[in-house]
Amino acid sequence: MDLEARAHSEHPDELRLWLRLLTCTQLIEKQVRNELREQFATTLPRFDLMSQLERAPEGLKMNELSRRMMVTGGNVTGITDQLVTEGLVERLDVAGDRRAWRVRLTARGRKLFNDMAQQHEAWICDAFAALSPKEITQLHKLLGKVKQHSHNQMAEALT
Repeated sequence: MDLEARAHSEHPDELRLWLRLLTCTQLIEKQVRNELREQFATTLPRFDLMSQLERAPEGLKMNELSRRMMVTGGNVTGITDQLVTEGLVERLDVAGDRRAWRVRLTARGRKLFNDMAQQHEAWICDAFAALSPKEITQLHKLLGKVKQHSHNQMAEALT
């Protein structure tokens, strides 16, 4: 049973919408995880780490990677170790800090990531194939309003 099935007509529409969003997110993520595993023998966390490195060609320190991915340093270290062993990323010394490393994609890693990213984009587009371009634009705009409202609420709570 998915999260959405827990809501009934007596629940507020907002709750039912929230559960529908969660269900859709989980279904799409499951499909992406399956495709990454089947087509590239990799995982979503590995893809996410490589994605962060692709955006920073000069590389990132391990703590930067951890912060960007919102996971513990131990998680980043484990994934990085695997990718180094496979020749997809490399560790570089950080000048002036003997305890830190900068991690960056190798040429082989960049090529593999680009292949995965193209497929990932196609999977995401396929996930939204039931919507027209106009509906996609409308949904994007509406969710943008929800996002802005949430940001505003968080800002107010901090003041």
